Amino acid sequence: MVNNRLQCVLLMAVFSPLVIGAELVIPGVIQVPSGNTPLFTLHATGEQIYQCALKDKAYKWIVYPNALLMDEQGQKVGTHSKGPAWQYKDGSRVTGKISQKTDEPRDKAMPWLLIEAVDHKGSGLLSTVSYINRVNTQGGLEPMLPCDGNHLGSEKPVAYTADYIFYAR
Repeated sequence: MVNNRLQCVLLMAVFSPLVIGAELVIPGVIQVPSGNTPLFTLHATGEQIYQCALKDKAYKWIVYPNALLMDEQGQKVGTHSKGPAWQYKDGSRVTGKISQKTDEPRDKAMPWLLIEAVDHKGSGLLSTVSYINRVNTQGGLEPMLPCDGNHLGSEKPVAYTADYIFYAR
């Protein structure tokens, strides 16, 4: 009985949404671990670059971002690039790895993500980032073109926008 209650509480914690502000609801599966607090949000506008590659004996679209980062006033403050990596105008940089994803917003755009910081450069704004959420995605879906031997190495840029919420411990 105690085990069932504990499992129920754990499942509720994992799948219950977190509300940031009055509008954005972060699905439970991509919530940051407790002890991390939101620092700021940046808006990305750019492209997801899909490249046809042979990986593990199969043809697959490999994707990386190429985007500008804007603050709440719409001012360019950095870039988002392959890694995935985020570079701020003060020279600080954080690189991450995807920890979790959710199918939000369901076939209309790229999934929402929980990204764990794995490397930092510089001592600026991004130097203390522990996690990043990618939310409010628009576009960026994998191309419908085939990825096969005839298209190996070809690239297809796909426009996207997203918000990145940066957290620290």
